[in-house]
Amino acid sequence: MRTFILLLLLCTANLFSQNLLTPKNIKIDPNLIKNEVSESIWYLERDGKKLEFGRVITELRKLNSTDLLIKINVKMTPERDTKYVDSSVVKIANFQPVYHSSFNPHRSIELKFGKTHVTGYYADTHGGKKEKINIAASNYFDSSIYPVLIRFIEFKKGYTPELVIFNYTSDIVKGIQRAYIKDVQETLLEGRKVWVVKTTDDITDLESWVTHFIDAETRKVIRQDIKLGETKMSMEVIK
Repeated sequence: MRTFILLLLLCTANLFSQNLLTPKNIKIDPNLIKNEVSESIWYLERDGKKLEFGRVITELRKLNSTDLLIKINVKMTPERDTKYVDSSVVKIANFQPVYHSSFNPHRSIELKFGKTHVTGYYADTHGGKKEKINIAASNYFDSSIYPVLIRFIEFKKGYTPELVIFNYTSDIVKGIQRAYIKDVQETLLEGRKVWVVKTTDDITDLESWVTHFIDAETRKVIRQDIKLGETKMSMEVIK
């Protein structure tokens, strides 16, 4: 009986570890990761109509044989000249984070991801407050790029893993959190086989749900449907 219980505990622990993804155990196909630039229109749904809210340009560029740059440039419709730019560097093999920066009119942040600590700074533009960052953390993904990471995960129907992420939104909201893949299905969209992947995370207290439509062959994003409380939005790739 004791042996049976030990085996059961070991199996349960193994199953749990398989469903908790970190850079140490994630399986991705690096051959799917290619240099690319895509542009999406960000829509806000209101009164049954889609209103253009902004445009999002996403760039993936291999810096060398081991490092990948992920750059996201958001141009809001009412203020096209205002820049919202996020840049991240990760390891191609497992998306282990190396560096992240985010600059917009409201705040700026830079993070360097070490083996045992995350260091950098956070600056509030309006309040003039600048905080030094030095937080103990290891074995996680950068929270800002996990929507890119999931494109390259080995999917199967009903797959529902959790991802360990590091998030620094402010000097209050910071540290290790989780992102959740809540459902994976396969379907046809415009004649293409796609993975339909539903995600949420601790960053939004599970209030934000994103449905990713990912081309099964190229792993490029076709569309993202976003639900934040009662607000509905979408991002549709145009090129």
